[in-house]
Formats: sequence, C-alpha cells, structure tokens
Amino acid sequence: MDYPAFIAETRDKSRTLAKAIPDTMKGFGALSMAAKTSGVLGAKEKEFVALGIAVAVRCEPCIAFHVEALMKAGASREELADVLGMCIQMGGGPAVMYAGKALDCWDQLAG
Repeated sequence: MDYPAFIAETRDKSRTLAKAIPDTMKGFGALSMAAKTSGVLGAKEKEFVALGIAVAVRCEPCIAFHVEALMKAGASREELADVLGMCIQMGGGPAVMYAGKALDCWDQLAG
C-alpha cells in the first residue's frame, strides 16, 4: 500500500462526496472540528483515541488520516507503537493486522 497516494486519493473521493451532499459533509466537518477543538484533551490524545477506534473497526482510510494527524500533532513512532499495543490487546488477531497497517503508514509518511 502506498499510503501517501492512498491519502490523496481518499481526500479526492471525499471532495467528490462533498459536492454531491454538501450539507451533510459540512455538518460532519463542523462535528469533527467541535470534537477536536473543545474539551480537556489535547489534539494528540484525541487522535490516539480516533486511531484506536479506526484499528478496532478496521477502517484503513481512517487509520491513514489519523496517523497523518498524529504526526502533525507531534506524536512519536514510539507513542504510536504503545497505542497499537493497546489496540492489539483489546482487538486480538484482527487488531494485529490493522496495527501493522498503521505502523506501515507511519513509516511511509515519515520516509
């Protein structure tokens, strides 16, 4: 998987979707912004929660976007690996497979 290309392609598909259902996507964007900017947790902690859920529900596009956001929020590869360990503990074998995807995404984006 080429994660930088995958992220770009997924963003393009989201833009196409936004043209088809602009009100829904604006509402989702407002919800996302409110969840990310309010409350006591910082951006990095919130992105780790989002990544954990993405691994648990096996959403590869979500994994890619939240890994990218974690990098921008100042997370380290070591922190990512620690969180992925918790994902595996909670999710078992399927989480192992998707945790590997998250780590591969980090390595490609960092490279």
